[in-house]
Amino acid sequence: MTAYNKVQNATNRTFERTLTYDKYTDPKVLEKEMDLVFSRSWQLVGHVSQVEKAGDFFTAEVAGEPIIVNRGKDEVVRAFYNVCPHRATKLEKNAAGNKKILQCAYHGWTFKLDGQLNKAPNFRGEDEACVKDACLRSVRMEILESLIFVNLDDNAKPLSESYGDFFERLSKNSFLSELKRTSQKTRTFKANWKAFMDNYLECDHCHVAHPSFVAALDMNDYQIITCENYSMQGTIVKPDKKYGTVDLNDAEMQGGQFYWLWPNLMLTIYPGPGNMATIQIIPIDHETSMAVYTYYFRDENLSQAEKDLMTFAEQVRSEDIELVELEQIGFRSRAFSKGRYSSSEKAIVQFHEMVLEALNE
Repeated sequence: MTAYNKVQNATNRTFERTLTYDKYTDPKVLEKEMDLVFSRSWQLVGHVSQVEKAGDFFTAEVAGEPIIVNRGKDEVVRAFYNVCPHRATKLEKNAAGNKKILQCAYHGWTFKLDGQLNKAPNFRGEDEACVKDACLRSVRMEILESLIFVNLDDNAKPLSESYGDFFERLSKNSFLSELKRTSQKTRTFKANWKAFMDNYLECDHCHVAHPSFVAALDMNDYQIITCENYSMQGTIVKPDKKYGTVDLNDAEMQGGQFYWLWPNLMLTIYPGPGNMATIQIIPIDHETSMAVYTYYFRDENLSQAEKDLMTFAEQVRSEDIELVELEQIGFRSRAFSKGRYSSSEKAIVQFHEMVLEALNE
């Protein structure tokens, strides 16, 4: 039985216990997760607005692997391991830019934008035959709804088949094709990556911890729905509510949409002008993580309404960080070894089932 099927019975599991807390504190667990979770799942690395022109590139890291994504002269977007085949040197050091050719800083090897070897200066004459097939190693990459994903697992299911009807559902937001990546912020915090997921996947804490969120949204209509390898939450705005200069009665988006995709991606659409934000939680070690917050609007020159929307979102996120750091302290305590599920936490049940399934436990 899959984790998706198991979670359908979550409402009958009210008194069952959560993941054991050693899953949040044991460095050996994270080692397994890097191999069995992060190296075998689709990971968001960017947006097509970052590679609009031929030669545009950006670099990323997935499960400890350096990655480079670029648009070739043939207008095709590709992803490669950002590693020179000669001596394994990291090839491109910059975070982003535009280049006609990629050059290794160690021995000067150069590569075309399609990954093919251009020149290997220290291999001449008879040596040239030894490197004729020394191209960059490609990484599986797919683009859906302008989002660029990679997967280190060559045998993984296609992205379009990995998350049920998620991308079909997301595409119903007609403004998405007009958005571009406008900014990105990171924040390091002292908690295991799964603690942040647990927090995001329930809203029982919202009335206690997120007063501005509860003030703007109708919590009586708040729903959490588990789907195939993802879950969704959402509600409508309360009448005559606003945050900052955003009049929610006249907003382009009248409700909030909050998605989680296995294992570590959250995608949010807040009430207000056309917008999207992604949150990725990247493990640094077993008790330290980095949150990557990326914003998508129509233009980099944000209106006051868009700035106010970001302020609203960042307030909620700051409140969540404080909660999960307090939780991590408790995970290390001998007081308890597990937590308890309520019937409203079926999305956490789904996530925990998927973790255990991935770890073969």
